[in-house]
Amino acid sequence: MLKSLLRSALPLLLMTSAAPVLAQPDAGSVRNSVIIGTVIDTSTKKPLPDVVVTATAPSLQGDQTVVTDAQGNYRIPQLPAGMYTLRFEKEAFKVYTRTDLQLLASRTIRLNVEMLPEPFSRSVEIMGSPPTIDVGGTNHGVNVDQEFIRRIAVARPVGKGGATRNFESLAELPPGARSDAYGVSINGTSAPEGGYVIDGLSASTRAGDGDPYSTNDRARAPSWALPYMHIVVPDGTPQTTYRAPTPSAVPTPQPAPERTVAPQGQRFFDMYFKGYGVNPTVDTEEERFSTFSVDTDTASYSLTRAYLERGALPDEQAVRVEEFVNTFDYGYANASDAPFSVNVEGFPSPARKGYQVVHIGVKARDVSRAERKPGHLVFVIDVSGSMNMENRLGLVKRSLRLLVDALDERDWVSIVVYGSEARQVLAPTNATEKADILAAIDSVQSEGSTNAQAGMELGYALAASHMVKGGINRVILCSDGVANNGITQADGIWERVKERAAAGITLSTVGFGMGNYNDELMERLAQVGEGNYAYVDKLEEARRIFVQNLTGTLQVVAKDVKLQVEFDRKTVSRYRLIGYENRLLTKQQFNDDRVDAGEVGAGHAVTALYEVKLRDPSQTNFGTLRIRYKAPEGGSSRLIEKAMPVTLLRPAYEKAASPTRLSYVAAAFAEKLRGSYWARPLTYDALVSLWQELGTPLKTRQDVVELGELIQLAKKLDRREDRFESISPVRTMDADRVPTLK
Repeated sequence: MLKSLLRSALPLLLMTSAAPVLAQPDAGSVRNSVIIGTVIDTSTKKPLPDVVVTATAPSLQGDQTVVTDAQGNYRIPQLPAGMYTLRFEKEAFKVYTRTDLQLLASRTIRLNVEMLPEPFSRSVEIMGSPPTIDVGGTNHGVNVDQEFIRRIAVARPVGKGGATRNFESLAELPPGARSDAYGVSINGTSAPEGGYVIDGLSASTRAGDGDPYSTNDRARAPSWALPYMHIVVPDGTPQTTYRAPTPSAVPTPQPAPERTVAPQGQRFFDMYFKGYGVNPTVDTEEERFSTFSVDTDTASYSLTRAYLERGALPDEQAVRVEEFVNTFDYGYANASDAPFSVNVEGFPSPARKGYQVVHIGVKARDVSRAERKPGHLVFVIDVSGSMNMENRLGLVKRSLRLLVDALDERDWVSIVVYGSEARQVLAPTNATEKADILAAIDSVQSEGSTNAQAGMELGYALAASHMVKGGINRVILCSDGVANNGITQADGIWERVKERAAAGITLSTVGFGMGNYNDELMERLAQVGEGNYAYVDKLEEARRIFVQNLTGTLQVVAKDVKLQVEFDRKTVSRYRLIGYENRLLTKQQFNDDRVDAGEVGAGHAVTALYEVKLRDPSQTNFGTLRIRYKAPEGGSSRLIEKAMPVTLLRPAYEKAASPTRLSYVAAAFAEKLRGSYWARPLTYDALVSLWQELGTPLKTRQDVVELGELIQLAKKLDRREDRFESISPVRTMDADRVPTLK
């Protein structure tokens, strides 16, 4: 394995040119200057791709990092005037640093660089052999099998085709109509051809209509990149449906200092997600039981926010409805005599005629800060080259500083970092030693490639060596989810993570970064590790996770929590669970204590929404809610059962409680973004109206205000064509059935 750049190597400048070129001033902007250039290999005179270019300046908040494209081009935009230092790094090449580069306001500077290859390459040996793992088992109702590991270890799989599918299954297709549900790559390319890279963004496109691959290049382009899907309608006529890319000619919001705005018409690349489709509508005569594992993650919502605030629509596969819904606090009361309180209310669906929206909320008991168990938190931090950005490693360090202030004398902190190798930065240290912990955090710097498995193994070993009996023992992985050795090997790490969780060391994952980000890997690790998955796009989100919700984030009060609704066939004819597609369980798995399910932290709530069509509203109950859970220490499961009376169904949307309405707005927004067939009748204007009807004081709460702003942003950005309109026009949609595509 090649080791990353030796930062101690003396830079060699062979040829540079720094000359101002004409640029139009951006009136009123204080961050309107740009540095551009080309990097080439002096030995071959060919462009150098994947060179990490880092700009620093006293006038710049944090570092600004970009990566050169296939033509060796780079571009660093939105810079304030000042004196800059630029550092150019690439494996097997000498590091080059240019200092004292003066950048004036409203100017573009070109800096071309030739880099000299290192005369010698060094290799490092990772001690220890990979574990032998018998991969299998089920977690949260999702199989972790050898096929998944095979797919996650290779490049993007080519989609499979030819299967018969209905509209709901068609709606699960990601941009590019990849029918392969796994669609994951860890070793993806660092840049599409023909464009430079800013925080994982392709900043130019090839020929055509915004598609990064020209029409002539479609045979070469990977299946996930193509914005077309070939379908055959019931009469046998082949049709091509266009899935529009992120639109052009749309104004983008002004970025915060650590953010990069997507140039008009562009998409972030190397963002890996797994789509699970859209739940079907079920006839109660065929199946009256709906069963799923709980999910309290919120990463999908903050990821979507990061997309929209950068001026781009999220990948449809990135949108998980339940994580939108569970982002918000609905003010559920604490249970007085049970581990959970249960909250149920319904109202007529604004989008689906003849159906009721049923809101089901379950809240775990609160634990005060004083009652929280002591803990040992082992932070495993990715410090590889892909993390070398202010909104990645820089944001990780600022987030951890917030957490340190929230801990007390009961807690211990350890820090492990991994690049090409894993190493300990901080031995187990009591949280009262804040100066030592903060110094360790500040010392963390980017280095090497990405050996995620080595980092996690060292983190687990450190946690095991300092177990807090009866307390919280948690490994927290902070990464962009990208790995290029270790975990990419076929044997993986899944069984080891499960074994550690069973032994009392759980794993949470916290994602950072846009572009070169692996949502699928981060979510699955947290599921297998019986922890939480969050995504931090800004410091406010870190404060919410690590400070405001610290007790709930760390202390589990119920494990293997499953929900089941048994619908009364006399009252309900059809139903659809909105979201939780990757958490579905069978009716038999509900009573099987061997099946893993979700964990719920202190004070955390789980909310689910159904669309329900009533057959006879005069009946007493429309269903029964069952909750099955285990104590945090494990053992046999316990059961809570509640009847759901018809009287909980309100006659109109505005008659439902404001929190109930908020849950619907969040769910409907997610449905709209992910292209759900059933969200088609609901326009963005209608969504805005529903948000407006939330009323005060709820509508003035900061997170709810932000939701309204995101809906407005999506309205401006969303220029996708309705992929179903040519076969099933909205005005003639059957509210009960989905047409079939062959």
